Amino acid sequence: MTVTIYHNPDCGTSRNTLAMIRQSGTDPVVIEYLKAPPSRETLKELITTMGMPVRSLLREKGTPYKELGLDQPKWTDEELIDFMLAHPILINRPIVVTPKGVRLCRPSEAVIDLLDSPVGRFVKEDGEVVAAR
Repeated sequence: MTVTIYHNPDCGTSRNTLAMIRQSGTDPVVIEYLKAPPSRETLKELITTMGMPVRSLLREKGTPYKELGLDQPKWTDEELIDFMLAHPILINRPIVVTPKGVRLCRPSEAVIDLLDSPVGRFVKEDGEVVAAR
């Protein structure tokens, strides 16, 4: 199974998700999206496949969200995508792509349903124990 993760190594949720993927026996394609942002086409495809509103993919914490006025409802989806492409830190993470689907894996255990052989038990960085369903 091919698994791709749009990853930020500075994010604990992203690191936990990547560890869960690797612990399942899968060696994923890791895209550090801050260094190699997705194209407009790819970003739109990810959003469409996830079935979520563009605004729901925006990350607020630790980003220029407030400074750019992105809390205002005036922005169109295309404009929001423009902002995400100009400032990739605005893209919430991690996004995981597998043959079973595409998902924003927040919390990290959201990845379990996307894996062929999820681990039975995983301990997150903060000590929380996650058990596969």
